[in-house]
Amino acid sequence: MRILVRPAVVGFLLLTVSHLGVPGGVAGQPEFSSLPIQQRAPHDLPEAAAAWRQDAPLGLAGDFDPVLPPVKQTDSLYGSELSVEMRLPPPLPPAPVVQEQKAPPPSTFEAAKPGVQEYEVDDSHYYVRHFIDRFQTGYRRAIVESWLSRSGRYLPMILDVFRQKGLPDDLVFTAMIESGFNPLAVSRAGAKGLWQFMAPTARRYGLRVDDWLDERLDPEKSTMAAARHLADLYAVFGSWNLVQAAYNAGEMKVLQAIRSMGSSDFWTLTGGRVLPDETKNFIPAIQAATLIAREPERYGFVFTPAEPLEYEIVTVPRATSLKLLSLYSGIPQEALERLNLELKLKQTPPDGPYTLKVPVGGSRLVQRTLEQQVSLREAPPARPSDHRRGKLSPGFHVVKPRETIRTIAKRYGISVANLVRWNDLQETAQVRPGDRLRVAAAPKREESQTDLR
Repeated sequence: MRILVRPAVVGFLLLTVSHLGVPGGVAGQPEFSSLPIQQRAPHDLPEAAAAWRQDAPLGLAGDFDPVLPPVKQTDSLYGSELSVEMRLPPPLPPAPVVQEQKAPPPSTFEAAKPGVQEYEVDDSHYYVRHFIDRFQTGYRRAIVESWLSRSGRYLPMILDVFRQKGLPDDLVFTAMIESGFNPLAVSRAGAKGLWQFMAPTARRYGLRVDDWLDERLDPEKSTMAAARHLADLYAVFGSWNLVQAAYNAGEMKVLQAIRSMGSSDFWTLTGGRVLPDETKNFIPAIQAATLIAREPERYGFVFTPAEPLEYEIVTVPRATSLKLLSLYSGIPQEALERLNLELKLKQTPPDGPYTLKVPVGGSRLVQRTLEQQVSLREAPPARPSDHRRGKLSPGFHVVKPRETIRTIAKRYGISVANLVRWNDLQETAQVRPGDRLRVAAAPKREESQTDLR
């Protein structure tokens, strides 16, 4: 099966403008009288700034200040570099009359579900304007342009998923503040991917996170999970501002803030002490990014969108090594790894066939390789922790508590018969913690010159 994601127009952002129309303000939103984020800014950066310097930025962390350590509280990523210079100004005086937020007009998005509100952005709001000004200033301008450029690789796919789920198009720019549209973004707390999922939330929405796979790094699968998560939050809060606040701080924190302040208006909640400072900055930063992404030229941004992601998919046997597949098929290993970021050990899981992404034209090469019936399996590399402790050599496994011959064989995708034969054991034999077992067949002398491991 062939999957192609193609740009609808040369300038990918014109695609969203054609569907989004002009930005509109939120009627009746009061300015908040106090915002307790003047003393400190949020702290939440992705790690691996060095990796960004080699390839693509890891969002605000690697882009703005690779020295400061990231501190991710939940599932967001836009923060600590803002703490260097992006502190918010003193709040405006309180509005004389606090009004309840009016319901927005019916959605104009072609795929929006009945009753789903349009994503409203107030381009005149004090704190939204503050972030717009900051994003346009100094070195930040080049970084925001890099986000906009990189988003061209993933935006068509994200828009397609969101429209299928009936979500407003503008929600896609949540990922711009979460990760800078970098699928390899990682926070110090362990949130990963375009949408900065923590592992428990990822698993709750059907993403596999284990020794073999981390589907938070799969752009399409994580986007589908994020769409379901956002839809579920909207069913609870009925407001996109509160949805994004809950995505950042968690549902319970937002519900506590609503009870504490007696209001369901986000801007009113920012005047209380329940919401974290990070979350209070999160929404105006997203709205500023949305306004810039809607009309980049209006704000003086010049960039070239990256080519949209394009690939084919093909089913390969269990425990297929990307290294061996590359060797036999001729597809560059780097291309296979770049398209399958979720494969932690650079090989498919041992528990069944796997749908692999390959460059356009690569499915034919893979099918031809499979028809030749060559072995694409090899013993998986040792875990990094085992290497650090000096416990393993390639092709061996150190037995852990409660492991059995059957569980070890299943982990490495080999038969019990082979495992016991390679280790001169009986099938009924018991293994003890600390025992070293061979989990790959020793190469014959005449094959040693062509050993691929």
